[in-house]
Amino acid sequence: MRISAAASSFLLAFSASRASAFAPATAMASRTAAAAASSLSVSKGDTIEFAKYEGLGNDFVLIDDRDKSAPSLTPEQSERLCNRNFGIGGDGVIFALKPDAIEGSPEVEGGYDFTMRIYNSDGSEPEMCGNGIRCFAAFLRDLGADAPSYNVNTLAGPIVPVMNDDAEKTITVDMGPPILDGPTVPTTLEPNADDNSVVEETLECNGKEWKVSAVSMGNPHAIIFVDDLEKDIDFEVDGPALESHPAFPAKTNVEFVQVMSPTHLKMKVWERGAGPTLACGTGTCALVVAAIRANKIPRPADGEQVRVTLPGGDLLIEWRAENNKVYMSGPGTFSFKGQ
Repeated sequence: MRISAAASSFLLAFSASRASAFAPATAMASRTAAAAASSLSVSKGDTIEFAKYEGLGNDFVLIDDRDKSAPSLTPEQSERLCNRNFGIGGDGVIFALKPDAIEGSPEVEGGYDFTMRIYNSDGSEPEMCGNGIRCFAAFLRDLGADAPSYNVNTLAGPIVPVMNDDAEKTITVDMGPPILDGPTVPTTLEPNADDNSVVEETLECNGKEWKVSAVSMGNPHAIIFVDDLEKDIDFEVDGPALESHPAFPAKTNVEFVQVMSPTHLKMKVWERGAGPTLACGTGTCALVVAAIRANKIPRPADGEQVRVTLPGGDLLIEWRAENNKVYMSGPGTFSFKGQ
């Protein structure tokens, strides 16, 4: 093991023989078994360089694949890396790829700088990740690709993170406009509001009746407002039940939200493909949109932000009336690197 003055750095060798050594532990849990059974490489001692970043505790393994059009790891290998007992640990693995790595992407002025793809800790691939895109931008900056902003190609479309000149090195991300059309989110819940949208529609799940708002920020979100986050939900039971409810054919992220004031919301998130996490950037954007549309809070004037408190900290969100876009501001923090 090697330790540097700047950050922890370690050598993690992935091999078929080590995967075999994991086999006796498979009875611990099905999730652990799936991760342990997957072999990262076919030859002993193969390595891959990585960096670890986190956004309010939502943590990711970052891989520099800027010379490639596809991720250098498979979903199964990424799942194993994310295992906190047998791998590096993380909520997902993020790959920095060539600008044109996604076919059929919409054209943007000036072209794309990079492509971001991500595999969740269960091996599934989401369209986008709000905390992940901030970590991605910080990773590019630290690799030497320093720029005031980046045009990033994602499965959710073009995303633009802007590097702020402040002491905290925060990053503001133009997340684009929210998708409100129910079938496009997608959800089979009956649209009941403007723009063919779903606002606090009744859904029965897990023996309970919920009022669900559906919003997409390139990935689906089910937002539920409660009076008390600690008393009104059984998070570990209600979260996964709602995530996989048939009303969401692509599954969904689930945000439980408590209104603290007209400019302050508090939430817990059950992420699609990752389970409970300390923060969710796209979910934070979606719940602010949902809160305004459900008249839970007034819409702030352009230039004013709503503070959203997550288990890992605060994000600041602005939904601008002038262009219908949502802007998210928060940190992307380097943790360590290794191979």
